[in-house]
Amino acid sequence: MGGRDDSRSKSRSRSKSRRGGDRSRSRDRSQSGDKKSGAKKDDRSRKDSRSPSPDKSRRPDDYGVDTMKITDDDAAFILGKGGKTKEKISRVSEAEIELFERDLILEIRGSKLQRRRAKKYAEGVMAQRTGPVSITEDYNDDDLTMLMVPQEAVGFVTGRAGNFLRTIEEEWGTLMFFCEVGSGRGKDFEKLAIFGNIRGRRGAELKVLSAVETKVPGYLDKIKDEVVGRDKGKDQTGTWGTDIMKFQDDELSYALGKQGGTRKKLERSSGAVVQYVGHVAFFSGPKEVRRKAKEYIKWLFDQLEGPVYVEGWQDRRDCTVVDIPSDCIGYITGARRATLGAMEEEWGVLMFFMNKSVGADGEKGKGRGGSEKLIIFGSERARRGAELKVMSGVEAKAPGYFTRGVREKTSSERGFDTDRMLFKDDELSYSLGKQGSTRKKLEGASGAILEYVGHVAFIAGDLKQRRRCREFLGWLLSQRRGSVTITNVESRDDATEMHIPDNCKGWVTGNRGSELRRMEAETGTYMFMALDDRGDERLIIFSHEQGSKSSERGRMAAERLVNELIQEKLREDGRGRSDSRSPPPRRGRRDSRSRSRSPPRRRRDSRPRRRDSRSRSRR
Repeated sequence: MGGRDDSRSKSRSRSKSRRGGDRSRSRDRSQSGDKKSGAKKDDRSRKDSRSPSPDKSRRPDDYGVDTMKITDDDAAFILGKGGKTKEKISRVSEAEIELFERDLILEIRGSKLQRRRAKKYAEGVMAQRTGPVSITEDYNDDDLTMLMVPQEAVGFVTGRAGNFLRTIEEEWGTLMFFCEVGSGRGKDFEKLAIFGNIRGRRGAELKVLSAVETKVPGYLDKIKDEVVGRDKGKDQTGTWGTDIMKFQDDELSYALGKQGGTRKKLERSSGAVVQYVGHVAFFSGPKEVRRKAKEYIKWLFDQLEGPVYVEGWQDRRDCTVVDIPSDCIGYITGARRATLGAMEEEWGVLMFFMNKSVGADGEKGKGRGGSEKLIIFGSERARRGAELKVMSGVEAKAPGYFTRGVREKTSSERGFDTDRMLFKDDELSYSLGKQGSTRKKLEGASGAILEYVGHVAFIAGDLKQRRRCREFLGWLLSQRRGSVTITNVESRDDATEMHIPDNCKGWVTGNRGSELRRMEAETGTYMFMALDDRGDERLIIFSHEQGSKSSERGRMAAERLVNELIQEKLREDGRGRSDSRSPPPRRGRRDSRSRSRSPPRRRRDSRPRRRDSRSRSRR
């Protein structure tokens, strides 16, 4: 409860700072030092960027709003630590949820089914405060899986302070709690309710079963038929089902991999739910993804016997093949396959070198200087990301191998495609950043794949993502020559505009932009000070992900961090809003230099040491 009380008090303190105690956005608060004539116009444009019109066009026909009156204690349970429980209910139900703590009202927006589910989940969460939740027949809206858990495994499944269940909920996007059914709990079992979509429920169910089987060996045999047959044919394709495969001890450890790495890459690359319960592997999903998962695991085991070659790979739609020069194979593979494994984990793909057996046509090492084929399995986007990563590595080892004769390219394809931009030496180093930080930042904020292969920037994604990434790169390079002017923020759905009080600008940006870089890294955004059409400077936060009030990623998260810095600076100055409008310029510059997350006293401590060294030298 301590965590919930803290989160509630923080949320209340934020709500008190809003003008008139209304539901105005936090963006309004950032204008505390701005009383310019264009403020109202800017405020309207910022609200537009927060709630872009495309979202409204996707609203269902039965979109509506429901409200629930709750108690003060219920509000703490609904909110959860850092607002995570509210976010979880919203994510699982797909409804928009707003908690007004002053009025103790929970507002739920969405379709009729989304509102019904959100209300049901909220009631279940609140009921846990006073005792076990009672589940009735009308609870199931095709979103519920009930799993019997042996009494001796309940504590193990729950985890300390419910941490294990919370981890599963986070991984699979579900809501889970133990409950009563009908006349009450049995003596030997407790029922676990799992709410969510069909894939999320199955992933969470198998994760729980895996833990139960560890604690109570043999339990799976009693309920296997029920688990395998659950939800059969109930997805949109009508082919949802579960296949199983039994392993021996040595096979299980290989199929699992270090810290479950092999299982995870099979799951992500195939699109199926892959989980091992005891010595039994479960593959759940539509028929096509189950087939791919079983095929991939067969090739993994075949590699233990010798080289593997995928016949007919040219006709497959789930793979990409890259020719790797022989002298680069060790570099791309890494020690004990570490480099390939890292790329598989990053992109959720399955990768291996494939070779035909000796004597087959197309002998190994054929081609310019000798090469081998690296095959990549996964979704189109994941395969392209991994392919470009491999190309970048090969290009570093063998310059010109992939980029010789390559020209710039801008595609008009609305779907997934790749653009190319050519960079000069100084442009490449600037757009790459320290340890690739700038590239990663632009990639995350744009939603596109951005990879540098030699001096060529490859930008992959749909048309909107590619255009956004090219735009970000253009602004980034323009900042080297001076201020950037951006005038179309009100028409964008990926930007948040903030007016920073003059005496807070240095504090918010930090020493050489260190604070902005920190907030960008934490929230996955791209932020910089830019001029508007009147020549006034303001901060713009770019990201394809809007986020939410309590999320750790997205524009709203970055906006929250900026507002915290502004309030921190205003409190420290002790002058309030009136003085922040016209600060002495020299004071602002000193603040911007000292603002680097290192306390000022460190600088003062260093001065006596320099004086001591000088006094010793005089002696």
